[in-house]
Order: sequence, then structure tokens, then C-alpha cells
Amino acid sequence: MATLHHYPLCPHSRFVRLVLGEFGLDAAMVEERIWERRREFLELNPAGTTPVLREDSGLVIPGAGPIAEYLDETRGLALGERRLLPEGPGERIEVRRLLDWFNIKFNEEITAPLVLEKVMKRFMSRDEGGGPPEMSAIRAARGNVRYHLRYIAWLTAKRNWLAGSVLSYADLAAAAHLSCVDYLGDVPWEEDEAARAWYAMIKSRPSFRPLLSDRIPGMAPAAHYDDLDF
Repeated sequence: MATLHHYPLCPHSRFVRLVLGEFGLDAAMVEERIWERRREFLELNPAGTTPVLREDSGLVIPGAGPIAEYLDETRGLALGERRLLPEGPGERIEVRRLLDWFNIKFNEEITAPLVLEKVMKRFMSRDEGGGPPEMSAIRAARGNVRYHLRYIAWLTAKRNWLAGSVLSYADLAAAAHLSCVDYLGDVPWEEDEAARAWYAMIKSRPSFRPLLSDRIPGMAPAAHYDDLDF
């Protein structure tokens, strides 16, 4: 069994967990508090970021993008029509474009500041950067959510899924980030029914169930977080 080094509210880790679930692959989970910079973890990934997938063979794959590409190269053909990275070059470009949109743009504008300010700082020492949350960063991130919801709604108005006619890595990345923000209660679902309907489809998939059982010590999720009929 492979091992996934992750943090429960790391969106990139959640993306890989969803991917593993869609592939039907099990992995042992090792939680990493990246601010602690554990020596054994840094030996696996000197960047000190999650996720990191370690195969039984000893092969180490750091980062959400490389892990997704690796899994597609080694297991993707077995999914047939359910392959998460399409075969056509144009379709693959669109999936990768949206992966960057969510794993970079969405993360920088929303997920990273919200998780840092509302969650990680609670567990970090002063020397590690802990302390009270910066409310201006939280307000800015909450405002940015609306723009991204509208973009998701625009995409789903033109396509069955975000990148095209079938479920892809793009949908799983977007859902992973939104699931972190949703845990914190900062997604205004009532403002965009189309985005909510798309997320409900992802949320109902078997691969999503482990994410819905995640809990941060001392910080309960939003009341609707694990409700499939939210």
C-alpha cells in the first residue's frame, strides 16, 4: 500500500485523496503539520509542502500536479472512458489549465489565506508564525469566493463538467479547494445555484466520503458540511 503524507485541510492533499478514490486506490495516511518541518518529511520533500505520495517501491512523488500526472501515466488507461486526464491534446490542455486555475489562482486568493488564518495559526507557535488571524486577509478571501463561483457556473453552463463532457482532474481540484472553504463555512452557496448543483454532484461521489469525515480538533465544520442535500 502506498503512503500519502497530507494535511486534512490542505486542498492539494484533498485533491490527491479524491484522485486516489476515483482510481479505487488505498493509501496509508500520515498527517503532516508542515509548519513543524519534521526532518523525516523534509527528506522526502525538501520543499516541506504536502501532499507527498510514497510508493511501496520507495518511489517518492511530491506535489499534487506530479502525483496526478504519475497516476495517470501508471494507472490512467485502466479507467477507460473514466480517465481523469483525457487523451486528446486539446482536452488535456484544458484540464491542465483549470488545474492551474484552482491549484494556483484559487489557492492564492482563497484557500491558502483562509486555512492559514482560521486554522493553522491556531496550532502554530509564535515562532512558527502563529497568533490571531488577520481579518483583512479573511475578508478579502471571502469576497473572492463569489467570483470563482460565478466562473464555475459559467463553465458548467457550457459543459457537463468543468473541463468538458466527462469528470476530470479539473473537477476534483475545484471540489477539493471548495471543500476546505466549505468546512470553514465561507462558501455563499445560496448566491449561485449552478455552482452548488455541480458541487453537490461531486460531493455525492464515493471518493468524497472520506473528506466529509475529516475533523479539525477543536474546530467543528459548518453545519451543512457533510450534508449531501445542503
